[in-house]
Amino acid sequence: MSSIEGAKQVVDRMSQEVGKVVVGKSEEIKLIFACLLAGGHLLLEGVPGVAKTTMARALASSLSLEFQRIQFTPDLLPSDIIGTYVYDQKASDFRLRKGPIFGNIVLADEINRASPKTQSALLEAMQEKQVTIEGTTLKLPPPFMVLATQNPIEFEGTYPLPEAQIDRFLMRVRVDYPSRDETMQLLKNLKSIHEWKINSAVDQKTIDSLIELRWNVHVEDTVLSYIIDLVEESRKHKSVRLGASPRAATSLQTAATAMALIEGRNFVIPDDVKRISTHVLAHRIILNQEAILDGVTQEAVVDEIVKSVKVP
Repeated sequence: MSSIEGAKQVVDRMSQEVGKVVVGKSEEIKLIFACLLAGGHLLLEGVPGVAKTTMARALASSLSLEFQRIQFTPDLLPSDIIGTYVYDQKASDFRLRKGPIFGNIVLADEINRASPKTQSALLEAMQEKQVTIEGTTLKLPPPFMVLATQNPIEFEGTYPLPEAQIDRFLMRVRVDYPSRDETMQLLKNLKSIHEWKINSAVDQKTIDSLIELRWNVHVEDTVLSYIIDLVEESRKHKSVRLGASPRAATSLQTAATAMALIEGRNFVIPDDVKRISTHVLAHRIILNQEAILDGVTQEAVVDEIVKSVKVP
């Protein structure tokens, strides 16, 4: 892939392949792909059965990337994620047995069911793109993205993610129920979904070139000022106890450049920022107690902020 304009063609081919098994989630698929190009991680929230795992697996298949799935449970250990050294009797030596973290797209299914100690095993991988096993530091294969899921309704037997870990996710995307028409299409295509005939839409070399191309996407100073205004306004909102950090500002810019790229543009427009603002900012702000008691949501607060800040 040698041109930014051609990036949109890659997205269209990828969306077409994923659409064979995932119905009506085109925007969610684009957000996940943008997150991958931006070098970030994504938190998917939704009740069971809305195709969160299917989306991750289908995306990896269409992009020719290695997919690994980790089912988080209360008894899961850090070594179950990153791996450990085991004794090889034939060689009379210890050899490394890599864990499932060594993949390109790693699905951390129901991440909030694991203990805080196990959840912390992901922090180094997410932030540094590496893991340390028995004092040995190993780089993870690029591109690398953690795609975590959690059920926002069921809290029994779960451990809330600490703020430090939530902040490591570039985006949080909520997956809702499909519409009636989408459910009808899903039922009609049940056989083809079961057969899982997803072709590779792009090779890894092309993905690597797209990741490099993202750095060529230009952001005007007026758009940068708009990003700063959104972040600063989140700290002043009456319902917010702790507003967005500087990392939120860099995440907004990074995600916006990725969205511009997949739309075939080499420049960011304010609509790119507005499009991803809820997904980037909502999970990074902490509401005050009064807002929580009134049933105010983080998404609603970000929507108010976006409406109140003047668009350049």
